[in-house]
Amino acid sequence: MQEQLYEREPYGRVPTVRIAPNNEEVLEKLGLLRELAGTWEGEGFNLIARPAFELNANLYLQLNRTREVLKIDPIGSAIPNRGFGQKDIELHGLTYLQKINDYYSCGGALHIEPGLWVTQPATSYPPETAPAKANIVARMGSIPHGNALLAAGSAQRFSGTPVLRDASGNYGFSQFPSFNSVPFPETPPIPVVVNAAGSSSALTPPPGFPFSQYNMSIPAGPANPRSPYLTCDPPIDASTKIDGVPMQDLVNDPILLLERVIAHQLNHGHHFEGTVINIASQKSVTFFTVPNSPPGGPTVTVNVNDGAGGIENIQFLEGGEPVGPKGPNADTALVYATFWIEKVKHPHRPHFMQLQYAQMVVLDFGILNPPPPGPPPGAPPFILGWPHISVATLRKTFN
Repeated sequence: MQEQLYEREPYGRVPTVRIAPNNEEVLEKLGLLRELAGTWEGEGFNLIARPAFELNANLYLQLNRTREVLKIDPIGSAIPNRGFGQKDIELHGLTYLQKINDYYSCGGALHIEPGLWVTQPATSYPPETAPAKANIVARMGSIPHGNALLAAGSAQRFSGTPVLRDASGNYGFSQFPSFNSVPFPETPPIPVVVNAAGSSSALTPPPGFPFSQYNMSIPAGPANPRSPYLTCDPPIDASTKIDGVPMQDLVNDPILLLERVIAHQLNHGHHFEGTVINIASQKSVTFFTVPNSPPGGPTVTVNVNDGAGGIENIQFLEGGEPVGPKGPNADTALVYATFWIEKVKHPHRPHFMQLQYAQMVVLDFGILNPPPPGPPPGAPPFILGWPHISVATLRKTFN
């Protein structure tokens, strides 16, 4: 009698009682997410523009070299999603806890994020299928700022060089052509367009605003608020390098830090295979195709495979209704990311597992001094999309 509880119920319903199978079966059900399981540690870089109300400035640019621990554990049993227009489906997934600290002597906390990765089968209601030999996946995360994230997409196997740009100018196996840091206008009816890779704030300013915080040749200080002039980190200026990458280049394109790792490994005879995951909180993202394009320049719209989701923010971040004269506070509007799960091989050495990621988070907030003549009476405030970019290279550890 008890054994019947473990069998699939009539009409294809997932059983009420779900017993965890053996480890091999759990990992098999995870599909292309299986190699995420484990503890990953490493280093990276974080760039975020945030409001600077207390400094009477339009933004404070925070730059951090980072240390990260990412712990990911498989969920032992299936997760049922009850069907109405079709039979039930079973999701399989992993929980994660991400902790990021400042790299230097302060060691201060920067980020903590609990969440889930799940993989789902193809469905008929609504119709959704992954590309050939791929899996539909989604990431759910909770961020203590008061944000909840759902970003969906697909996982696919790759064999070849990840991250590095190919002959077409695309990052290896990523769907996204740019993780550029230059802010862009979002006041309607201006469309949301992410600047092309390599764009600089000096050459691609929003109307009237070449924000000096992004120019590493201008020293940080009260008139140019940029980290770390009020912290215990070493000064950041035009001469600063991280792993040999000049800081100005890194500010323009943080993904250069990942590319340097891969280029170094290639030069030492390594080669790669693994899984790439591309996710976004919306179905499509539009990019300029030429660095430092003016408004109206050529664009490309990336339709993310199985992209879907959204972001919810607490009221403080949304800014309330109606939006005040300065626009909302730092409201999270868009997330897209690529994760490369890499088996790094060498003909004469043991292989090891490496996880690299590049993540773009777009924050929306207004500026204190919009360009003349300013918004007309009754018009929406002048809002910009401010890229918050995180990159890291992690290796799977023994624990």
